[in-house]
Amino acid sequence: MSHKALIFSAPSGAGKSTVVNHLMETFPQLDFSVTATTRPRRGTEENGKEYYFISKDEFRDLIAKDAFVEWEEVYKDRYYGTLKLELERIWNGNKIAVFDVDVKGGINLKKKFGKSALSVFIAPPSLGVLEERLRKRGTDSDRAIAERVAKASAEMQDAPRFDVILVNDKLEDTLDRATEIVAAFIY
Repeated sequence: MSHKALIFSAPSGAGKSTVVNHLMETFPQLDFSVTATTRPRRGTEENGKEYYFISKDEFRDLIAKDAFVEWEEVYKDRYYGTLKLELERIWNGNKIAVFDVDVKGGINLKKKFGKSALSVFIAPPSLGVLEERLRKRGTDSDRAIAERVAKASAEMQDAPRFDVILVNDKLEDTLDRATEIVAAFIY
């Protein structure tokens, strides 16, 4: 497979979307792989832009039809997956697929793509900083934040399974390092 892919994973709140958005603006040869999910939309999210929002039944139907490159039930009845059609769309346009996926999804994609993919784990400086960021975001209840921090603690154990670990301490530095890493991979 000569098609390249960039895989970004991180615990919720580590700054993954910010890094990915920066890279998308920096490198015109990148194209974002839109993930299908059963989770409800948040705020101003649009179907087909941030995610393809589909029902649990539709998602399960697509699993049965082998329509996914990879998929995961991240939380109970909360499915996320990469559609094969989405990858074809990107690669037919001679672009590099960019994945913004959960940690398990990132590991699965790296296994699938091998050397044609670069996997990057974006880590918070600490779990305390992560919890603070999630609280500032103001989108989750205390219980949800506690769940996300516990999940992040487990996900951090998988960081060494990625090609690169990028600690997002100071955002400006993180964006510069991410740009260097991606440039080295695509050129």
